[in-house]
Amino acid sequence: MVVRRAWAGRRRRSPRAGLPGVFAAVVAAMLLGACGSGGGSTPVAGGSGGAGSSSAQPSVSPSDLARERAVAAYRGMWQADAQASHTSDWRAPYLSRYASGDALQVLTGDLYADHLNGLVAKGEPVNSPRVTSVSPQDTPTSVMIEDCADTRNWLRYRTDGSLLDNTPGGMHRILAEVRLHTDGLWRVTRFGIGDLASC
Repeated sequence: MVVRRAWAGRRRRSPRAGLPGVFAAVVAAMLLGACGSGGGSTPVAGGSGGAGSSSAQPSVSPSDLARERAVAAYRGMWQADAQASHTSDWRAPYLSRYASGDALQVLTGDLYADHLNGLVAKGEPVNSPRVTSVSPQDTPTSVMIEDCADTRNWLRYRTDGSLLDNTPGGMHRILAEVRLHTDGLWRVTRFGIGDLASC
């Protein structure tokens, strides 16, 4: 059985086919290319503190500000995905506020598949993100995040209201890259999701 983002029993098919192989490949690529350009978005090449950096308090370091904004974008992406999943709205405009590149492509593709299959989700995931790296430290443009997401209350249903299957959600390890874009916003550009009980 192919599990969509590796969230068996969760609301959708699950990660891209073939996790943990894909998860391992994404993890390796993210570790090797944490400073790479990331997906089809337009990340900043460096040097910009992002929108609002001039109004930041002097005591807040660029690294701390990047951490805060990247975590907010990461949480925002999952909240937006959960909202869109309630109607399987793959065209929800707010998704691109928090995700770009590969990440946005995965989200919209999964929502579209659920739409075609007459599936919706109820609930939302519970995320516990923590920043694992910020790069570069003096003018950050890339932040790596690790999460242990709880999907027990974010499940897939048929449009008649019946639960798709009896597989419960659970805990999934997620690794994500969040990048500063030329418009001053931080967006998740890619992520990989581990199997059920991977954290």
